[in-house]
Amino acid sequence: MIHLLATPGQSIVNNINQFWLVLLVKAGAVVVFFLVAPLGVGYMEHKVLAHMQHRLGPMYAGRFHGWAQLIADGVKFVQKEDVIPTAADRFVFTLAPAVVMIPYILLFVVVPFGNDVFAENLNIGIFFVLAITSLSVIGVLMAGWASANKFSLIGALRAAAQLIAYELPLILSSAAVVMQAGTLSLIGITEAQHHYWFVFPQAVGFGIFVVSSLAELSRPPFDMPIADSEIIFGAYTEYTGLKFAFFLLAEYGGIVALSAIASVLFLGGYLPIPGLSFIPAPLWMAGKIGALSFFVIWLRATYPRLREDQLQRLSWTVLIPLALADILITAVLKVAL
Repeated sequence: MIHLLATPGQSIVNNINQFWLVLLVKAGAVVVFFLVAPLGVGYMEHKVLAHMQHRLGPMYAGRFHGWAQLIADGVKFVQKEDVIPTAADRFVFTLAPAVVMIPYILLFVVVPFGNDVFAENLNIGIFFVLAITSLSVIGVLMAGWASANKFSLIGALRAAAQLIAYELPLILSSAAVVMQAGTLSLIGITEAQHHYWFVFPQAVGFGIFVVSSLAELSRPPFDMPIADSEIIFGAYTEYTGLKFAFFLLAEYGGIVALSAIASVLFLGGYLPIPGLSFIPAPLWMAGKIGALSFFVIWLRATYPRLREDQLQRLSWTVLIPLALADILITAVLKVAL
């Protein structure tokens, strides 16, 4: 019998091919999830706002309760004319929607939906997340500046001011969780909550994280960068068609992404409630993301928009001192217990 043994060169080639195959599968799964999950949140927003405001909402696209409305909106955006202002910087104007959207896609690379359901488990996962969340505002600044519109520029500058004000409490509230868990890995933080979810000892941090996330996303009541009564639609005023759809997709994708991060840090991630472990871990994660996304939508129908000075005062005089105090208390208890 003749045994055919693979040479070292062939083994290297096979390993390289396998690496790229796995990478492509993971990247495809992340992109598909990013394209599908925001549609669910967008449909939820349509229906939740409609019921809270005692109206029907979109009902005709799709036989059941207007389920295909967002698909119809997508087709409408594709068919619309792509208008670029004459005075705009065409290259920066065109690139801005991608710069806003890509960071939220990258966030899902490290989000675990089970102890073995994830694209990548980074030892510095939460550090990666916090770094990525600050990049999308660059795209907003690009959109505002490149539009050659004063309202767009004002909206972009407001978005940058919000990032500066609320990035710090977002990081500090996450730091307290990292101290308690003793790891930067998102899977490690999740597994550290087997006995109890961190939302109980870190209730203040959870509130700070949620409020800061709303400001990062420019969601009501922190939607000053797109205040239609003042600056039309902020940095997105001059955008039409598919480019504008990318901004909307990034907004809903951001809701899903930051809800997922909040679930991992404070709500046990994919861990089940005791006694209900028969439900698969990905469904637990999806349920927690859905609950937090519902909360974000509920706030839009409930609270009016803050003024710019109120937003800044809330961050610098309330949230940041509370976050620092939370870190101090967490450190003392960590050392003492």
